[in-house]
Amino acid sequence: MSTPNKVKIGLIGLGSIGSHHINYLKTMDSIELVGVCDIDRAKADKFAADASTTAYYDYKELFAKSGLKAVIIAVPHYDHTPISEDAFQQGLHVLTEKPLAVHINDAQKSIDAYEDAKLANPNIVFGIMFQERTLPFYAKIKDIVSSGELGRLTRTTWIHTKWFRSQTYYDGGDWRATWAGEGGGILTNQCPHTLDMYQWLVGVPSKISGHAHIGKYRNIEVEDEVTAYFEHENGMIGHLMVTTAESPGTNRLEIIGELGKLVYEDDKLTLYRNRESMLKYGLETKERFGGVENWPTEIPVNTNAPTGHKVVTDLFVKAIQNGGGELIAHGTEGIKGLTIANGIMLSSFKKQIIDVPFSGDEFEAKLKELIASSKYVKKTVEAEEGDFSKSFSG
Repeated sequence: MSTPNKVKIGLIGLGSIGSHHINYLKTMDSIELVGVCDIDRAKADKFAADASTTAYYDYKELFAKSGLKAVIIAVPHYDHTPISEDAFQQGLHVLTEKPLAVHINDAQKSIDAYEDAKLANPNIVFGIMFQERTLPFYAKIKDIVSSGELGRLTRTTWIHTKWFRSQTYYDGGDWRATWAGEGGGILTNQCPHTLDMYQWLVGVPSKISGHAHIGKYRNIEVEDEVTAYFEHENGMIGHLMVTTAESPGTNRLEIIGELGKLVYEDDKLTLYRNRESMLKYGLETKERFGGVENWPTEIPVNTNAPTGHKVVTDLFVKAIQNGGGELIAHGTEGIKGLTIANGIMLSSFKKQIIDVPFSGDEFEAKLKELIASSKYVKKTVEAEEGDFSKSFSG
């Protein structure tokens, strides 16, 4: 049975993630890939030939000549904002790679452009590639937390250090790990998914204390190790510990509520269910020590569910075809995790706890100062691409 109203899509950016998109786009019956674009002409020609489509070297030419109705943006971070703005001005549907932008001021520009485009077309679709929301364990954690099964939340702690990156990785691209080229380090490149997942599960904190180490383990000018402390309006506290230097790394998430504790680590999800509220018990018990009786249960998770970039893109395409519908992540949500990332860095720079919301102008000014004062000389070497799937978190 043929698929009606194929969506004509263009892809901008043919680096590691762009080539990953190409691989699954070629298998989708619901789309027609009408063009690929990269400023590297040889790369654009190669991928266009491989995907039996047209090569473009300027995204504005792609917009003008390809007949596309939607675009996937997979370029370096700073370019997400101007390309998405131009796309919305052309009335195009947009699916952008993470992060939405480098800083919240630019993120707001993309959101404003989308809101303006909605005035002309209320059904215009704006998605962001937060494919980790499709991972079965995270989806189950979201289900449990959202159900209220843990009661009032008191603490969320995430140690996520499975982001090992070598010096060769950083040296393998002239834009990586620089303030001017990337706008940050682990928080901007590796951890947007972690930050999105944190806010998706428990919300954006109201206070942030960030401690970022710049080039601690690698010869780079951006952060490669970060520890942060959060306070939320509901009284919950949070912790985040990330680095690109640990091997073997850890991915351990604990979410504690009055009615139990949820622990995710090593592809195992355990719920320690309290017999009664630990908060109520703590106020009323006659016992001096001990604690609430609890029962540990390993939560079954369907690990065969479809996951990844293709799932995100498939729902994006269906929303376009149907004039609206469910997305894995709406583009406007991208500013939430970015707020946490910018807040951590601003707190670290200022060496003080900051309140959320904070001044986007202040962070942008600091970023521009870092770019202007940079004396970092990037050593660029040719690096083997290797297995790109290893770059995804575990």
